Amino acid sequence: MSFPIMISMMVQALYNIVDSIFLAQYSEAALTAVSLAFPMQNLLIAVAVGTSLGVNSLLARKLGAKDYVGAEKAANNGLTLSFFSWILFAVIGLFFSKAFFGFFTEDPTLLQMGTQYVTICFFFSIAIFVDITCERILQATGDTIHPMIIQSTGAIVNIILDPILIFGLFGLPSMGVLGAAIATVIGQHVAAFLAIYYVRKNKEVKIRAKYFKLEKRTVIDIYAVGLPSIIMMAIGTIMTTSLNKLLISFSTAAVSVFGVYFRLQSFVFMPIFGLNSGMIPILGYNYGAKNPKRMIETIKVGLIVSLIIMTTGFAIFLFFPGTLLSWFNASGEMMAIGKIALPRISLCFISAGICIALGALFQAVGDGYISMLISITRQLIFLLPVAYLLGHFIGLDAIWYAFIIAESSALALSLFFFARVYKRRIKPLYATNK
Repeated sequence: MSFPIMISMMVQALYNIVDSIFLAQYSEAALTAVSLAFPMQNLLIAVAVGTSLGVNSLLARKLGAKDYVGAEKAANNGLTLSFFSWILFAVIGLFFSKAFFGFFTEDPTLLQMGTQYVTICFFFSIAIFVDITCERILQATGDTIHPMIIQSTGAIVNIILDPILIFGLFGLPSMGVLGAAIATVIGQHVAAFLAIYYVRKNKEVKIRAKYFKLEKRTVIDIYAVGLPSIIMMAIGTIMTTSLNKLLISFSTAAVSVFGVYFRLQSFVFMPIFGLNSGMIPILGYNYGAKNPKRMIETIKVGLIVSLIIMTTGFAIFLFFPGTLLSWFNASGEMMAIGKIALPRISLCFISAGICIALGALFQAVGDGYISMLISITRQLIFLLPVAYLLGHFIGLDAIWYAFIIAESSALALSLFFFARVYKRRIKPLYATNK
């Protein structure tokens, strides 16, 4: 279930890295502008992924319980919700993107680049909402091959178009950040059309117009898992916005380093999120089917794979920070900051991997609020205050230690809630099977 999703997410992560490499070659200002845009993009992704996770979890549980009408309602209501989400973000992109960048800087170049990028990406975001929802529908029915094809195709189209539109190859004008935005939305639309095609061919769940109408109970069940996930990921927007504001008080190079880190760490974290996406339908299905043994086996495998990937990522960031930064045409100042930042932040990788794997269980059994509480604690109660204090009293180099302090708190909470969910949700299923 997970491996095809992990492959597609690694291709997506590769796009994120290549996109930033091209922008860094164009100018450091372009890289900084897109780094500042990341929190707004993260908010859009939060709504898209959070809602689709709710659809995924509910759909898997309905299929496990043999409730096929309920499964189709979950899938079709999810598509309707994706449409309304797009309307919201199209309005945000048109009317609020310039104000967002004005929060960080008065530099006219950064304002223009950032506003163009966000406006284009948000106004045409219907594709990413439809794409992600359809992929989660397919994954919930056990189909992970087609989502891999969908996401990989969109990312590859994006990678091909990036240098053409950014630098103006083949007689086209050089468009810089605007070109990167156009390449992004074209790739997303290609993926969305493929996603719709494969969902229409799926035998488990059908697209039926009569189920497009939102049903109160179905929407509530979707957002019981989806809303905590949205809040959890949206907190990342608050975190990155606040950290960018803190870092830009030191230098724009520090913001660029933070942006580069996020692109690089996605290549480590994306496979873990793919693992999480593969675990949720298996856990949800077997929870609905009252099969606790298979649930525990799934969690064990997930933890082992997560630890292997995260340990590898930690070693790369620890020993090769200069090589990683050189891909982004790093200036001397960026290189000096990054060689300290990357190894220190990577100290949190292993504990983060455990938290993500355990989070799949919380979402699969309908306790998505637990992941939300852990995320709030990690990012708002620990990470931001600690980063501010370290930066204020010690300096820029100390800020990066806030990540490991915050992730340690998240690990402790994840283990506590796992024990609680096991006792309340999984252990009683053994008695039922007897």
